[in-house]
Amino acid sequence: MTTRSIAYLCSEYPAISHTFIFREIESLRKAGMTVHTASIHKPSNLTVMTDAEQKEAGNTLMVLSQSLGSIFGAHLHSMFKNPIGYFRMASGALKLFTKGPKSPVKALAYFAEAGILLQWLHRLGITHIHEHFANPTAIVAMLMKTYGGISYSLSVHGPDIFYRVDSAMLEEKIQEAAFVRCISHYCRSQIMRISDPEAWHKLHIVRCGVNPDLYSIRKEPCNPLPNILCVGRLVPAKGQHILLEACKLLKQQGLRFKVTIIGEGPDSKSLEKFTENFGLNDIVTFTGVLGQNTVREYYDKADIFVLASFAEGVPVVLMEAMAKEIPVISTRITGIPELIEHEHDGLLATPGDAEDLACQIRKLLDNPELRHELGEKGRNKVISLYNQHINNQEMVNLFHEESLPL
Repeated sequence: MTTRSIAYLCSEYPAISHTFIFREIESLRKAGMTVHTASIHKPSNLTVMTDAEQKEAGNTLMVLSQSLGSIFGAHLHSMFKNPIGYFRMASGALKLFTKGPKSPVKALAYFAEAGILLQWLHRLGITHIHEHFANPTAIVAMLMKTYGGISYSLSVHGPDIFYRVDSAMLEEKIQEAAFVRCISHYCRSQIMRISDPEAWHKLHIVRCGVNPDLYSIRKEPCNPLPNILCVGRLVPAKGQHILLEACKLLKQQGLRFKVTIIGEGPDSKSLEKFTENFGLNDIVTFTGVLGQNTVREYYDKADIFVLASFAEGVPVVLMEAMAKEIPVISTRITGIPELIEHEHDGLLATPGDAEDLACQIRKLLDNPELRHELGEKGRNKVISLYNQHINNQEMVNLFHEESLPL
């Protein structure tokens, strides 16, 4: 099999909330691929990331950090290298004035970014670029394909992208992509819903995963009080307000426990206010944003992991907790039931229903044996279906398909 050099493009890389992309790229490199990385934005929270992630950031092209002179030079390079392709790409950008984002400002920005990336790819001799999430950076990839000599592929997670199919130009992105990696059956079904059946052969289910060696079985924490852990951005989609409401109900029922919420985001002040109003200040701790090494230490102290989400793909934090044999509770939405089988390797609650969530949490607070049983089966599920070593080899195979230009 020929060794491939490819590029990964992200809106922000490395990112504290998307460490799985960093681990995916690490895995591809260990499999013998050469992977160069580009990020539209500079990463935030870099100081709390691992040394390896900080080093990765130093080796990543930060597109919007380029000077005006560099941007101008990159576009001159692209124009003289392929004048017809350059003006084809410019024409594609002009169409974005009235299509997709329908924004002249965004269209010009995507065009500028495409020129920078083209020069970078040409210097590296790379002809294929992979993009995560099918977000606006995939429009940049489409423009580069219009230029010529560049193919692209996508990893689609959802569900946000499925709520704005037209403005995100998702159908066009799918149509032009060499292949589409779907992280779940749910994800693939939603892409099938909006795409031509003749394109379905390009849709491949390759699950996200975790390293079961890095996320090894934790020792029984032996906390004085059971510790409930929640990890995720503090945003409405994660449902942390429902978790707090469920904790209020459990406290009223006389149960004793602690809650640790890791993350930051726009809901931070609202969640702190809820905590105070519900009389949970003595129970709930907010840590703010933490690096992945520190987060693993909190996993080791957790008795139960809860993610009360309203909208998700298949959260990697659930896989991480399950790999460490922490019993997990989440909601019956999108691709989560593909990861968690209710009362077999975890528990599922009705989304937005604080009473049901409290009921599921109480089952585990009252029953240490059930916690142990679900924790064991949860790790078995991750090792069999969400193992990074196995799943990333499927990505290697896709990148080596003969249909992709070398």
